Amino acid sequence: MDTAKATKKAERIILGIDPGTNVMGYGVIRVMGNKAEMVAMGVIDLRKQTDPYLRLGHIFERVTGIIEAYLPDELAIEAPFFGKNVQSMLKLGRAQGVAIAAAIHRQIPIHEYAPLKIKMAITGNGSASKQQVAGMLQRLLNLKQDEMPKFMDATDALGAAYCHFMQMNRPETEGTHYRSWKELAKRQGKI
Repeated sequence: MDTAKATKKAERIILGIDPGTNVMGYGVIRVMGNKAEMVAMGVIDLRKQTDPYLRLGHIFERVTGIIEAYLPDELAIEAPFFGKNVQSMLKLGRAQGVAIAAAIHRQIPIHEYAPLKIKMAITGNGSASKQQVAGMLQRLLNLKQDEMPKFMDATDALGAAYCHFMQMNRPETEGTHYRSWKELAKRQGKI
């Protein structure tokens, strides 16, 4: 097998989605072995669309467009958290379902992660703030300040993708154990 084919085979693209009915975040990472780099992140702004069903159609079109643009091998999506407002949960579940349908339509494997799991994987703290998650992703992925988005929905989506990377590509530690991802990042000189 030639080098170009081996490199292509080893590369994997993960699309992360943070579902939302007003603003939906997305983040794309490229994985090469046990290293990840950010390819893109942004938001799908749905605030101008007042009809809830047209919003769902817009989500499907935009997520399909992102899939066509980046050709992800896998989708990592944040699971809705359980809140007291049933109507909000229903709307969020619909948005998540439409994003999942776009991935299914393109035969992309889907992995769902609870917000607590994503925060724990990124920061080592399941109750970390959105700002803490964004800050840790900035360090882990060597992102410049001007690459950081205005909306935290984008970094939340990037967090879902990175969480999936951490779950699927745990670096070999040869017997070394770490108490948290933060300690691992520190030892690798990322912080």
